[in-house]
Amino acid sequence: MDLDLSHPSIEDLRIAARRRIPKFAFEYLDSATGRELGLKVNRDALDAIGFMPSVLCGRTKADLRTSLLGQSYDLPFGIAPVGMSGLIWAGAERMLAKAAVTHNIPFSLSSVAVASPEDVAPHIGINGWFQHYPVNSGDLRRKMLPRIKAAGFHTLIITVDVPEESRRERQRRANLTVPPKADLRTLVEMALRPAWCLAHLREGIMPRMRFFDDYVPQRGRESFTHAGALIRGIPDWQYLSELREEWDGHLIVKGVLRPEDAKRMVNEGVDCIWVSNHSGRQFEAGPAVIDQLPKIRETVGPDILLIYDSGVAWGLDVMRALSKGADFVMVGRAFQYAVAAFGAKGIDHLIHILKADIEANMSQLGVERLDQLADHFLTDN
Repeated sequence: MDLDLSHPSIEDLRIAARRRIPKFAFEYLDSATGRELGLKVNRDALDAIGFMPSVLCGRTKADLRTSLLGQSYDLPFGIAPVGMSGLIWAGAERMLAKAAVTHNIPFSLSSVAVASPEDVAPHIGINGWFQHYPVNSGDLRRKMLPRIKAAGFHTLIITVDVPEESRRERQRRANLTVPPKADLRTLVEMALRPAWCLAHLREGIMPRMRFFDDYVPQRGRESFTHAGALIRGIPDWQYLSELREEWDGHLIVKGVLRPEDAKRMVNEGVDCIWVSNHSGRQFEAGPAVIDQLPKIRETVGPDILLIYDSGVAWGLDVMRALSKGADFVMVGRAFQYAVAAFGAKGIDHLIHILKADIEANMSQLGVERLDQLADHFLTDN
């Protein structure tokens, strides 16, 4: 199968993933909260950003190399953390880590992934970032941080936009639990997706938050309940300040929308601000992320690194974010669609889709460098 002909877009990968994984897994991945207006707001705002094409520019060759946090990457986008990625497809975290090294882009492991830091440590090279949810104990945090560093993760992402679990209605209707319940409904959904079942049988473990195994005495569903209690540490400014003192690597704060919050985070010594609304999974009544990005850029100035995510569905969206002030873009759901649809081959294909779309659109603008997008061809939106 030539994926470039049969599945040329991220939406094609999404459809293929839906056909290949159980409904409860797809609803977990694909859903937002409420009426999912947060998804629509993000999409509409991205679509409103246009560029002015230029002609007679001759043959151009796009240079997509990007420097971030002292490291050079071959592309201006990377793999965002997605919780329970190994539920979507068995071994997903390892496949994503390997692809990140192959294509020289960052890979972010969620603290609520199925794989532990040690599971993916042999595969991350120098490209590993670790996403941290605030925990309810400073002592516990101080036990976790050396473990993360020892596994080879040099950059820590603290997610601050999850003070409480959101009500993702589609997940509730889908009867999602971790590990999956052994009831008739769930078993039927799993039986309808034999490839998914076989992949998990080969993996040999039930999907669970393995990073927390050493911190909770229970197993099975009880383990999930207790792990959930551990990661319900409510983030505040004191937590961020203590984390900055305790972590000696790069520190990114993810989930920022208010410019004044971003400015204070810079004063707290964070290395990078990640502008995001969790792709509408936490709160649906907020502003479009892309609209907040230039406001935050104006507030923090040109020297502070900004990452964008939320709603990226084309390479053109990566260009939109870069032109509005982002230094880098992270992609979440799309990588999960890709791995669920075609495994490691799907990940490579998604990277090709994004890269090829950026290159084609930059040629339409007649530019070769990413920093030329806003200066020369962005329309007044």
